[in-house]
Amino acid sequence: MIRRRDLRRISRGLRFRLTASYALFFTVLLIGASFLFGIRLNNTLQKEAHDALTDHWDAMKGYLRIEKKHEIDPDERAIWYYDENDTEETTIVLDIKKIYMVAAADGKVILGEDDNPAYSEAFKEIFDSAANIRARVAKANPNPAAPNPGPFWDTRRDSDGDQFLVRSGIVWDQVHHRPYYVSLGSPMAQYAKIQSGFTWIFVGVVPSGLVLGGILGWFMAGRALTPVKDVAQAAQRISGSNLSLRIPTREAGDELDYLILTFNRMIERLESSFQQMKQFSTDVSHELRTPITAIRGQLEVALFTAKTTEQYREAMFNALQDIDRLSQIVRALLLLSQAESGQLALQKSRLNLREVAVDLVDQFQIPAEAAGVRLEADLPGECFVEGDRVQIERMITNLLSNALKFTPEGGQVRLRVMSSPERVEMVVEDTGRGISTEHLPHIFDRFYRVPGSGTAPNPEQGLGLGLSFVAWIVKAHHGKVEVDSAPGKGSRFTITLPAAGVGSDTMELAQPAGRP
Repeated sequence: MIRRRDLRRISRGLRFRLTASYALFFTVLLIGASFLFGIRLNNTLQKEAHDALTDHWDAMKGYLRIEKKHEIDPDERAIWYYDENDTEETTIVLDIKKIYMVAAADGKVILGEDDNPAYSEAFKEIFDSAANIRARVAKANPNPAAPNPGPFWDTRRDSDGDQFLVRSGIVWDQVHHRPYYVSLGSPMAQYAKIQSGFTWIFVGVVPSGLVLGGILGWFMAGRALTPVKDVAQAAQRISGSNLSLRIPTREAGDELDYLILTFNRMIERLESSFQQMKQFSTDVSHELRTPITAIRGQLEVALFTAKTTEQYREAMFNALQDIDRLSQIVRALLLLSQAESGQLALQKSRLNLREVAVDLVDQFQIPAEAAGVRLEADLPGECFVEGDRVQIERMITNLLSNALKFTPEGGQVRLRVMSSPERVEMVVEDTGRGISTEHLPHIFDRFYRVPGSGTAPNPEQGLGLGLSFVAWIVKAHHGKVEVDSAPGKGSRFTITLPAAGVGSDTMELAQPAGRP
């Protein structure tokens, strides 16, 4: 037994509402179509009845005469002249004589030669009264050639309730020049039967159509909602460890495919966010472990072995250095995570890249001279991009810093900027130790450091986040970065950005490639 709660749940379901919509649509459609068809059928039947009665009227004027049968006969008779041997004429006249009436101008009924007086009494309900006949004849024009009122159309019923269509009019006797009143009747029973049959068909079709519409609607709604159910079931299966799930589209190009594509893109964004969170957690746990362990070890050694003030001071100094490095790592990780998750908004403006490059090259001249490296710049007159000055400076700073760090004494670092109407290209190249091919695909990963001892004066290898920032900054400015490097031949980083005023079509981050 279905409980009320289950019925309420079903009635609130989308499938039930779609089915109800289908059923309502079919009902309204059938009722509307039946109503219009009924009107059309009734008009057609009425026209057919009028046309048939008009044909009888025209035929009547050719066969009917009003005259005395004998000179001594005091009453006029309605006499039908036709060839009894002609089947067609006989059929027409007999059809006309079934229901007719002829009256004089005073309203007195004129019987046919073979009519029974009870004839007019049997059909008196469907014919005009004597008063009505006199009134209508009185309006007749005394000139037979002039138009007369009529024809008069009426719909009457007899004592049994049967409906008749009646046509009445004035007919002039060309011999005696007198008007006569003639009425022809046609039973509407056959037309009413056709109309009634249609009505019963309609009464049977609408409920059947309602049932069929409901069944079809339930089936069609179920098929239409199948992809929605798939999406819902897929959403239930999604978890932090199962974000790679995707729902295949039906290749129909409809709204449901759009829903599936939207859902898949949402999952992609969620997967990216989870990956960023996972990566952040992994990076934090990995990178913070070493300085924290070092700080703990130094403090424990000082606690158990230090005896003089200098020993304590040295332990605290080393701990402070590790804490400072720890703070740098945390700040860099938070900044990079905010940038990659879209929380770091860029403050873009029209920026002259030449001015930025000149300032940064001047700042790096002193550390370059200290390292015995020649730093040069080849810059155009003006070079404009739409960019965030702080992030562009961070990008160039990281590239120059890496180039100086891994270039031996006597080497050279060169910054070149080239512009065109569509794009701006910046190249930072050095004559340092270079990067082997197997490491090139990973240099933009967080905390990735190329193995090997550096030849720069500062042996500190850094945090391994500089190129990660470079990759993000280039992507955020709709550009691309390429790397060309080989061991012992130096490295060349090429960054391409859209020129100011050019549509910022996003460029993919190019896969680093080794020098051929």
